Amino acid sequence: MIDRVTSLDEYRSSARYLNGPHGRIAWWMRGQGRPLLLIHGFPTCSWDWSRIWPGLVESGFNPIALDMLGFGLSDKPARHRYDLMQQTDLHAQLLQSLELGECDVLAHDYGVSIAQELLARQNRGRLGFQINSVTFFNGGLFPDQHRARFIQRLLNSPLGPLLSQLLTRDRFAKSFSSVFGAETQPDAAELDAFWELLCEHDGHRIGHLLIRYIEDRKQHARRWSEALTEIGRARLRLINGLQDPVSGAHLAEAYEQRIPGADIVRLAGAGHYPQWEAPDEVLAALRVFLGAA
Repeated sequence: MIDRVTSLDEYRSSARYLNGPHGRIAWWMRGQGRPLLLIHGFPTCSWDWSRIWPGLVESGFNPIALDMLGFGLSDKPARHRYDLMQQTDLHAQLLQSLELGECDVLAHDYGVSIAQELLARQNRGRLGFQINSVTFFNGGLFPDQHRARFIQRLLNSPLGPLLSQLLTRDRFAKSFSSVFGAETQPDAAELDAFWELLCEHDGHRIGHLLIRYIEDRKQHARRWSEALTEIGRARLRLINGLQDPVSGAHLAEAYEQRIPGADIVRLAGAGHYPQWEAPDEVLAALRVFLGAA
């Protein structure tokens, strides 16, 4: 059983920073083992991994993560065209600055598109390091399978700027909780922490800018779909919380149909955040797949 998590205070105090082209980026590296790049989702940040981070270190990994531009502790410019390609560049910049020749990847939600783009670059010989495997969690691997929530559709409409200004903790909590499993709902303290990180640098006011990733996915759909079938030496696994209304059981079914030899771990009791809702099961699945000690 999980007996230790990375607290929010520890998350804040252990952050390092790099200067990206559009602002300061918070990042973390813990452990001494195999490099493991963790890529977070929307609208949260790398703290999403806090329930499995200590277990990854104990399993012999060196977890590396950053809060993407517009998320978590990183800068959140209010006048910026947020772009998934730019976010991918940040991850490549970090890995190259650490002079790491290879890594494994965990990617969730928004982050699955970053991982797909990293694979696409690797397939074309345009990545400065080797990705050995990618473990995808619930996310929009296929645009036609992404079932956006009502609040996401509003954010991506002409009403988006107004909705960002009207977002409150209670509205956030209601929408956020709706993607969790029935028995794995976040409690009040957890929701407070997620909300606090969202509000950092007034990030709760730029949701309409960040949501443009939906259009990026449509634009690059063919490139990122091909990245899942032309993977070279990289191995793929999907860990899927089946109760997720956005990218749950229906996404796992589509993945099984479209990816030859699909490797899927289905978690019946979890929703959109399996690494948060079912950390023990997720760690067990990762240890088997990655061959941890």
